[in-house]
Amino acid sequence: MKRDEDQFIADLTKYIFEIKEDLTKIEENLNDTDCCILSNFEHLARLVTDIQTIASSYYLKSYLAPYTDEYIAISLAAQKLSEKRHGALIVVERTVPVAPLINNGIPIDAKISQPLLETIFYPGNPMHDGGTVIQNNSIISAGNILPLSNQSYQGRKLGTRHRAALGLSEQTDALILVVSEETGRISFAFEGALYVVKT
Repeated sequence: MKRDEDQFIADLTKYIFEIKEDLTKIEENLNDTDCCILSNFEHLARLVTDIQTIASSYYLKSYLAPYTDEYIAISLAAQKLSEKRHGALIVVERTVPVAPLINNGIPIDAKISQPLLETIFYPGNPMHDGGTVIQNNSIISAGNILPLSNQSYQGRKLGTRHRAALGLSEQTDALILVVSEETGRISFAFEGALYVVKT
């Protein structure tokens, strides 16, 4: 984990340096009417998005690793589901039990694996619309109904999966991964907030 932290700090430092350089260029060109700074803003926006993705990925791993040894299988499954634009809602239980807050779906009680997670969220599968609950290294159940949040995200109305992820994260310390069916974007909800992992 120390190596990951060192790499994260190195990546962050590199991006912060680039952002500072871009801001300096923008500031220098503000009074130059012959210079259009729009492309500088586009580059700056890309840098900020990249740094946010790096930070989210690092924190996702940090939050998952103490509660499941299978965080790599979960992450790889989310990546594959994202590529295929298959929506997903994966609840990783931490210290607060989620069972009292959800309407139970179909019991699974199987070891976590990337192929099993991909199969659960395959479109048309009866379990693909609900949330899959993970405890430690096991998939406990799938097709669970989660409580919905009324929050919006950056001024936008959220879809049902994202509202469910936020709703459960507002009431427990669970980490909930969401893959958007429409965009393929991967996010996670934690402590009532939503973080983008992959855009």
